[in-house]
Amino acid sequence: MIIATLIICAVLSFVFFIYIQNKPISYILTALSVIGIGVSTFYIVRNDRDHYGMEKVTTSTYQPIYSVSPSKQMKMLLYQPIGTANKHQVYIYQKSENAKKKSHTDAENTTNKVVRVNTTPRIKTTEVRWHYKNNAAKLWFGIAGENHKLVKRENTIYVNKDWLVLSTTQAKALQKQMSSKAYKAKLQAQAKAFVTKQMMAAMKKNPKMNKAQQAKIQKQAAAEFQAQAVQQLIQSVQKSK
Repeated sequence: MIIATLIICAVLSFVFFIYIQNKPISYILTALSVIGIGVSTFYIVRNDRDHYGMEKVTTSTYQPIYSVSPSKQMKMLLYQPIGTANKHQVYIYQKSENAKKKSHTDAENTTNKVVRVNTTPRIKTTEVRWHYKNNAAKLWFGIAGENHKLVKRENTIYVNKDWLVLSTTQAKALQKQMSSKAYKAKLQAQAKAFVTKQMMAAMKKNPKMNKAQQAKIQKQAAAEFQAQAVQQLIQSVQKSK
């Protein structure tokens, strides 16, 4: 409406100045039209620069998230750095356990924060947007398309303590290393040595252990070694990438 008013005032000022023969009336009407042009321009600039007639509205939404890792034992949240300075990231997750497509946070005017929790993994999105204060403001300035314009977005991503938070590069390096035949062979040899050492220590403490007790110690030792090996590999990947 404000643009239409500006155009109408511009046209009228021309018409009044050129076509009205009575000069006093012509000058008065032309002056009023020019004032209309000035006032319209003033409020157009204020709306564009200061968002005149608008107010900031904050809303928050929650979305459950799921691991992007196909392994249920290794739950994972990924992020993709934006730019070379790695000051901003886009986080990658799934909206359902069996989602066919990965979802990700937005990059525009968005900040992200990861918080470790013991509850259901989820993402809280808080948005601040411009809204017209009333219908009159919307009528006058709605043509500018500023309604619902994003000011800023903040994502708080809540994940459990057992989740891995890795960059996409780190995740690829981790997958490559874990699928390496050389790494698997090395891990198998180390696991055998670790379990043997644990068994010898346990037998020294209790030489009369039966087979069931020995099997239990072997199983515990194997699980302990695997957990340590995975943790060491993850730390190595995180340091190198």
